[in-house]
Amino acid sequence: MKNRFRPALAMAAAVAALAAAAPAFAGKTLDAVKQRGTVKCGVTNGVAGFSAPDTQGNWSGLDVDTCRAIAAAVLGDPKKVDFVPLNSQQRFSALQAGEIDILARNTTWTLTRDASLGFNFTTITYYDGQGFLVPKKLKVTSAKQLKNATICTQSGTTNEKNVSDYFRAQNIPVKTVVFESFEASFKAFFSGRCQAFTTDASALAGLRNKEAPNPDDYVILPELISKEPLAPLVRRGDDEWFAIAKWVPNALIEAEEFGITQANADELKAGSKDPAQQRLLGAGEDLGKLLGLDKDWSFRAIKAVGNYGEMFERNVGPKSVLKLPRGSNNLWNKGGLIYAPPVR
Repeated sequence: MKNRFRPALAMAAAVAALAAAAPAFAGKTLDAVKQRGTVKCGVTNGVAGFSAPDTQGNWSGLDVDTCRAIAAAVLGDPKKVDFVPLNSQQRFSALQAGEIDILARNTTWTLTRDASLGFNFTTITYYDGQGFLVPKKLKVTSAKQLKNATICTQSGTTNEKNVSDYFRAQNIPVKTVVFESFEASFKAFFSGRCQAFTTDASALAGLRNKEAPNPDDYVILPELISKEPLAPLVRRGDDEWFAIAKWVPNALIEAEEFGITQANADELKAGSKDPAQQRLLGAGEDLGKLLGLDKDWSFRAIKAVGNYGEMFERNVGPKSVLKLPRGSNNLWNKGGLIYAPPVR
């Protein structure tokens, strides 16, 4: 009688042999990053919580930490990042032209951008939605009360199209005033040029707290009119760099899930018996070789910026100027949408 399982066993053995024999090829981007000694990271001109410089030119934010984690994983040093500020119109052409290695600029993952620009989105690092900021004196409590209002926003963003789609669907006439730069758009609003300002809700919180003459004079309306999953992007055609840009953020998400923090990483690396923790800390199975990196790639990333929850809390959460709740950006096992494929 024939062994019905022999073909399946043979196939499994062949796949395992191929995986074991497959070398980790360094892609052209990884080669360039190593030769240059820095990761070129495209960021915003300044959006609190995501990427913004202080008066000394020191960058901070969720997107900034993502790039620092990648630099730590690849180059061994989170400081080896060249931050390249880009406006909405510049960001995609800069990535296409190879002026940056990764675009981490609170950019929404959409079909059009994914399918037509020659990019790959990596890992969603923040689930956002578009909202509206208005002066309290208008006594507006809903976006549906903005009939005939003038609304400021930035050109070249999903915000501009979302506003048009939303109010057309609601049959509510509004006038949209677009500006080339983010700064020009919100300054026009605060100067009284527009009755409402619209962008991602996370950015609205930052603007109200940092840019408004008096934050208490402004309110964020309750409606979110869009889905804005924000994720870094890399150029297509370099699968090795794409894998690194995906798996570094995934490792930070898994680190939170498995209780690994910036503070306890060293202790757990030396003493943990948990296989999942061991893999993330370079004390167990060597997965770095599959990425063209060494065994400690994710350990260095965690040590550099902490796990995803620490990044969130520091940049956009309760300990930040934005003071945003975790909400949808909580881990999947705590009622949120943040979920990483297993690092194994």
